[in-house]
Parts: sequence; C-alpha cells; structure tokens
Amino acid sequence: MSTFGLLQIGLMLSCTTKISSLHCNHLPLQQSKVIESSLQLLDKMGEKFPRQCLGEKMFFRFPEQVLKARQKETVKVAVEEIFQNIFYIFSKNLTLAAWDGRALEQFQNGLHQQIEQVEACVIKKQTHYFWSREASRLKLKKYFQKIDCFLKDRQHSLCSWEVSRAEMRRCLQFVDKVIRRLDD
Repeated sequence: MSTFGLLQIGLMLSCTTKISSLHCNHLPLQQSKVIESSLQLLDKMGEKFPRQCLGEKMFFRFPEQVLKARQKETVKVAVEEIFQNIFYIFSKNLTLAAWDGRALEQFQNGLHQQIEQVEACVIKKQTHYFWSREASRLKLKKYFQKIDCFLKDRQHSLCSWEVSRAEMRRCLQFVDKVIRRLDD
C-alpha cells in the first residue's frame, strides 16, 4: 500500500474518531452498521467453510455473560476488548489462510475504526465499575487466548484460520445483538 493510501486512511480514522466522540449517543447505531459490514467482509474474505476442515471444528465457548452486564459502560469496555482482540488475531501470520487480501485489509481497517469509536466513548477513569470491567476483560482475554493457542498449535494452517474466522463471525454476531440492545 502506498504512503499516500496510508495517509488517507490515517486522516479518515482521525476524523472519524473526532466525529464519533461527539456522537457517543449514536454509538450503538454506528457500531451496528460497521459490524454488519465486518460480517460481510468476513464472508467475502474466504469461500464457504472447506469440507476438509470439518473435522477441526472447535468449541471455544464465548463468554456471553460479559455482554450481559447491567451498566452500559461495562458493556462498552467489553466490546472494546473484543474488537481489540479480534484485531490482534487477524493481524497475525495469515499466509496460509489464502483469503482475499483486499477484504482482509478492509476488515482490519473496519476493526480499527470500531476500536477508535468505542475508545472515544468509554469513560476510562470511573472506578465505580472497575472490578466488574476487569473481570470481563479477563474472561475475554482467556477466550481469545484459546483461539490464539489453537492457531499456534495448528501452525496457523488453512483449517485453523477457517475455524477461527467462523468463531469471529459468531463473536461479532453476539456483539451486534448486545449493541442493538444498548440502543433501547
């Protein structure tokens, strides 16, 4: 990607962050639209789940309870953590994934945009809900660590990436459901 292209993306993300911080009340609607786009990009990145990978399916047990918190702020922190971890997973050794590189790049850029938007709206200095937020973060870190270990154990094989892609789809669907509920 050219320097000019990176500069454009940087400027766009910078402007988006400033605009989104002014519109935190509309965060659920914005996030829902971006998640929908991310789900489409996940589908576009690769073909259907390969038959040869059916035996490698793994159940990672997404910690749904972290998204069922009563405080909106705690849920926002959990969503931010989810986006950061998905970004981390999809920034790894993707050479064996054989996915559409352009769709992958757009997916990563969208995730980065989501992280910026949520960060701009999350109140970091509140200690009132500190323990609840930290417990959620730890549960999410453990969940994503399982996925990361799965990829490493399978040496980032095509099938391990396909299983991980399917899991990220489920994860984003959970987040979308919760974000829509925040708007109520």
